[in-house]
Amino acid sequence: MTSFTPTAPHTPVQGWFSRSEAWLDSKGKGAWIAVMVLGFVFFWPVGLALLFYMIWSKRMFSKFSCSHKSKTWARHGFSAMKPSGNSAFDAYKADTLRRLEQEQHDFEAFLERLRDAKDKAEFDQFMDDRARTADHGDDAEDEDETSSEPKRR
Repeated sequence: MTSFTPTAPHTPVQGWFSRSEAWLDSKGKGAWIAVMVLGFVFFWPVGLALLFYMIWSKRMFSKFSCSHKSKTWARHGFSAMKPSGNSAFDAYKADTLRRLEQEQHDFEAFLERLRDAKDKAEFDQFMDDRARTADHGDDAEDEDETSSEPKRR
């Protein structure tokens, strides 16, 4: 006969700062503001640090406490890369990702060809303008040589 021993889920050990932050989040925005005001009253750098932290962590201007949001990006961050368990969907997702990568590669190659064509057109225009000015410069020298007035230097 086997015995069933339920085990409690492992909870990570939190430091005093994380525990304080969680406690203040559970009490709401008013608790954060009260602690900040008390920090200003007793030792102003603490109040200032709390104010900056509240602004940086978006606790100051959010409508809800951060405990409701609970770092959505951390929960859903790389879930698109994990297999779903449905082999048909995973095959479709892999094929779609491969196709999108190929389209991205083709588009980048197209943009490179477009840039090269534009650069070539600009360079050809520059060379044509340069050749035109060189031709006009030679014509001007020929006219100077045929004139009856001597050149002054």
